[in-house]
Amino acid sequence: MKNIAVIGAGTMGNGIAHTFAQFGYKVNLIDVSEDNLSKGLATITKNLDRMIAKEKISESEKINTLDNITKFTSLEEGVKSVGLVVEAATENEKLKLQIFKDLDQFCSDEVILASNTSSISITKIASVTKRADKVIGMHFMNPVPIMKLVEIIRGYSTSNETTETIMELSKALKKVPTEVNDYPGFVANRILMPMINESVETLYNGVAGVEEIDTVMKLGMAHPMGPLQLADFIGLDVCLSILEVMYGGFKNPKYAPCPLLVNMVQAGKLGVKSGEGFYDYSESRKAEKVSAQFK
Repeated sequence: MKNIAVIGAGTMGNGIAHTFAQFGYKVNLIDVSEDNLSKGLATITKNLDRMIAKEKISESEKINTLDNITKFTSLEEGVKSVGLVVEAATENEKLKLQIFKDLDQFCSDEVILASNTSSISITKIASVTKRADKVIGMHFMNPVPIMKLVEIIRGYSTSNETTETIMELSKALKKVPTEVNDYPGFVANRILMPMINESVETLYNGVAGVEEIDTVMKLGMAHPMGPLQLADFIGLDVCLSILEVMYGGFKNPKYAPCPLLVNMVQAGKLGVKSGEGFYDYSESRKAEKVSAQFK
């Protein structure tokens, strides 16, 4: 399994492609947009340059990593002759189900199909294929080249062989794979998203301001990043999508998204990616300036 296809050249997709390529795997990076592919490769190049500056890799390792990545805009062409496909498209259930239907048609029977979904049921994704035993969740954390955890999600029919293969593959990437079962939000987001949502509620109810909430969690709970800053980093639209999946899956009001979060997403205030969320990123990508709305 030295040939890997990664679907999606966005933040997670380019990070996954970067990681596999850095460890010597041949990666077909697939996206419907040539512009997205170019941006994804530019991000990988910039991140590799940062690693060189920190003396973590050499210039030759950077060149080898980039040489291991090939761009494709055709899904059918991009998944030819690969042993594993990792889907990292937008967190949209309808889109993901269609991708897996197509993958089941385009890929040979022995190919493992993995999804980087942060909340959507692996069992449901597998149900649109004829290889449910070979469908698995491979949830990387952002930024992928740095974060050690990979949440490995077993669908209802995922085989032991598939799970063991992906666990060992994750270890080969110097990651720490952790096996979890297939329920809404899995483990990471089932715990993280209610905390972020409660932080938004705390702001919404006027208990404290943005910086105050983040300061309490950083200094009082030893979190490296406050929950509102983290929400901006993840993307408020992504947070909302995950909460909606969890609320729909459990029908429990504790997962209902805060109205403030809903309004911010509807207003296009998505965090770092849009230039503004709980913080203003117009001058810096660091959370140094609270958004004018919350001053």
